[in-house]
Amino acid sequence: MTWRRRTLLPAAALVPLLAACAAPAEKGAPAAEAVPGFPYTVANCGVKTTYQAPPQRAVTMNQHVTEVMLALGLEKSLVGTAYLDDRILPAYKKAYDAVPVLAKEYPSKEALLAANPDFVYGGYSSAFDAKAGRSRDDLKAAGVNSRLNMEYCPSGSSSLADLYREVDEVARTFGVPDRGTRWTAEAKKTVAATEKKVDGVAPVSVFVYDSGDKSAFTAGGKGIGNELITRAGGRNVFADLDKPFGDATWEQVVARKPDVIVIYDYGSTTVDQKKKRLLEDPALKDVPAVKNRRFAVLPLSDAVLGVRVPAAIEKLATQLHPTR
Repeated sequence: MTWRRRTLLPAAALVPLLAACAAPAEKGAPAAEAVPGFPYTVANCGVKTTYQAPPQRAVTMNQHVTEVMLALGLEKSLVGTAYLDDRILPAYKKAYDAVPVLAKEYPSKEALLAANPDFVYGGYSSAFDAKAGRSRDDLKAAGVNSRLNMEYCPSGSSSLADLYREVDEVARTFGVPDRGTRWTAEAKKTVAATEKKVDGVAPVSVFVYDSGDKSAFTAGGKGIGNELITRAGGRNVFADLDKPFGDATWEQVVARKPDVIVIYDYGSTTVDQKKKRLLEDPALKDVPAVKNRRFAVLPLSDAVLGVRVPAAIEKLATQLHPTR
């Protein structure tokens, strides 16, 4: 496949230009043009990076960060993607199909570097697995800059403000700040419309069932999934879990009596199989959500820090409060 590249130079290519500027310029030689908005310095999850120009050869690892790039119209800056949780949004399918898929899940370090990236964008901390040689330090040593989605920074929480910041910083990194501004303006309108719809409703208690048999893997209070539930007119019964996702015991689920169970749809286990597991567990028979068969469903990619969140709030609100 032939890739159309921008005329902007990557940071490594600017080094000889800067050195040349230190020498006397030839008479009549044109001065190197500065790239608008650069240099741009951004601090991301404890890593500070200064970009002299937009990355030219980016790789995204994890679906939600791939969709951030595609929402910003940056598919021509992508030389590879990896690891879908479910299905790419139809609006981005054509652009996605034009980008090479490096691996079904995470590529090896060798496969990643073979794409010759100058930027790697990971959605989960597992994208930068040190044991696999893909840590951010490892990539930096190979001359590759990186970004981790803010939901998985070592500290802090994920909110809509963090989502807007995520999109803004990616847009600025790639030299298209106006695209980030436009996306955020539309996202805020979508969220405001949903908030108006659920204004004044009594929140329903919600348990998220991601996966698990011996224990329940669920949404905690530190991820965007918690805010998604709150904005949709719900109350996450595991908001006290101090991480985006974590394990809870089934005894805790019973004790917290959720009114609704939100099932995350992804992977090889279907929604129907997850419902069957919940409905056939005798320990859960008196849980209100199970007794009343009140289930809501979201694709996993709706419930992580990405461009789907504003529409997902509306989607969940409709399921939690169908009469509104």
